[in-house]
Amino acid sequence: MTLQASPVAAAQHPAAAPRSYPPAHIIGSDAEAIGIAQNLASRFAVDAARRDRERRLPLDELNTCSQAGLWAMTVPKAYGGAQVSYVTVGRVFAILAAADPSIAQIQQNHNSAVFWLWKTGSEQQRAHFLGAILRGARFGNANVDAGPQPVPGPRMSITPDEDGYRLSGRKLYATGALFADYVSTIGQDEQGRRIVAIVPAGHPGMNIVDDWESFGQKTTASGTVIFDNVWVPALNVLPIYRSYEEWPQNAITQISHAGIDAGIARAALDATIAFIRQRASNPSTPPTGPIHSDPYVIFQLGELKTRLHAAEAMLERAGHEIDLCLADPQPDSLAKASIAVAEAKALTTEIAIQAGNQLFDLAGTRSTHPSFNLDRHWRDARVHTLHDPVRWKYAAVGNFYLNGVRPPSSGQT
Repeated sequence: MTLQASPVAAAQHPAAAPRSYPPAHIIGSDAEAIGIAQNLASRFAVDAARRDRERRLPLDELNTCSQAGLWAMTVPKAYGGAQVSYVTVGRVFAILAAADPSIAQIQQNHNSAVFWLWKTGSEQQRAHFLGAILRGARFGNANVDAGPQPVPGPRMSITPDEDGYRLSGRKLYATGALFADYVSTIGQDEQGRRIVAIVPAGHPGMNIVDDWESFGQKTTASGTVIFDNVWVPALNVLPIYRSYEEWPQNAITQISHAGIDAGIARAALDATIAFIRQRASNPSTPPTGPIHSDPYVIFQLGELKTRLHAAEAMLERAGHEIDLCLADPQPDSLAKASIAVAEAKALTTEIAIQAGNQLFDLAGTRSTHPSFNLDRHWRDARVHTLHDPVRWKYAAVGNFYLNGVRPPSSGQT
């Protein structure tokens, strides 16, 4: 099925995608961002299992989220935003993911777009696009090239043409594109450096195919985007290679993923505890005694909770290192931020998978009944943690501390 890229009307001008609903609320502080995330999460959690079971795409929830200002929380203060800390970014993503990890994942690439615009955009680009984001515009991605791997360099063609650029190519795993006002897509310039083109929703030549069929993260609609000789003005192209060379772009991208994994883990543990307590209140007690009194169950839950809290603490530490790096972006601070996020991502990956798996060990056979849909926690963890192998994290951390090798600036860490 081929769908238009956004719920808004097709763009009348190739630089901008107009919205048909009121301007978004503007968040004023870190505390407000966390409070809004907590309030929305309590609402999103109510129907999360049903959305997963029936694959109901969360358009209404995304509209609520962006209109509440969360999608603009990292817009710089100089452009009217709250410019929240990356400690707060990690917490917000964890809060949203504990309610519905698909909703959190859809926002993940948008946050990278905000940072690209801030650090590599011209003043005109910043004013135009960051202003749109502050009013509620959403960015989706079309960054992963389709085709057999490995192939050196992106196969996306972004070439200069008539005061603008022409785009042709096919992209996979396009999370957020279906719900976006703008779709960003990565290619290379003539020197082989990474650049991104921003295509407005409904723009001629861009088609979004809702063909996402994974068993996890089912409502992210991370399908395929096809660009067929699309033209965009120069205003819509950014030299994002600078963001990777001069700023902690990898760390900023990855901390959102770590927050999502932490949220999935917390949701799985909360579901486990709630299910055990429900069983404990059942008048028919098993011969071995109440499950909540089983010392092995108590031990395993204690271990899982401890590992979750350790991962959350590392997530906060990683956000702090990013904030320090942004204040002083030197080679050492860039490396420290990247390594701190790698450490956090390693732990959040492991606890997300472990919590989703042990849910059934601890809650018992009845917890596998499809009416509870508790397997969604494991499915979401298993799929989301595949974004980048955790073995890379430990290798990068070990190489840094043992041999003093800084992680690469332009790749996964």
